[in-house]
Amino acid sequence: MADESNASNLGGRYAQALFDLATDEKAQAAVEADLKSLKAALAESRDLKILIGSPAFSAEDKGKGLAAIADKAKFNPTTKKFLGLLAANGRANALASVITGFEDLAAKARGAVSAEVTTALPLSAAQEKGVAAALRQALGKDPEITTRVDPAILGGIRVKVGSRLFDASLRSKLESLKFALKRA
Repeated sequence: MADESNASNLGGRYAQALFDLATDEKAQAAVEADLKSLKAALAESRDLKILIGSPAFSAEDKGKGLAAIADKAKFNPTTKKFLGLLAANGRANALASVITGFEDLAAKARGAVSAEVTTALPLSAAQEKGVAAALRQALGKDPEITTRVDPAILGGIRVKVGSRLFDASLRSKLESLKFALKRA
């Protein structure tokens, strides 16, 4: 647990540094787009997760891997340099928290709020609009929604905005019922 909060704090510091640099170089939108595609690659590629997270790979190997991805995807030079620095400093394992931190900073700068919506099945366009409208009303700001499908929640919805979590998933309701039955 301590490692997780340390990585999150570390990721936040790196995200702030990257955000400040991207803003100074007027490349904020390009860097954000690069990080979004890198986030998608992290979510989809088991090999990339292993490369980033495994201590078996040296900082140099991680840097080469990230550089190859950045070149192939034609990332902004600021993003490329940052990924190289992150790997060289032995902090490639904090990449996911850096991306999350950068997205939060960019959303805040635009006056929007990031929300992660998890459902058991993919949302239709109408459902996504309904969730966005409900979040807009509840938060008073425009939400930038990232959807994720997780069959493990069985049904319902889970919405995470910052450190707040609204959990109306079937799994959590069943666990609550199970706990209540154990106590009775």
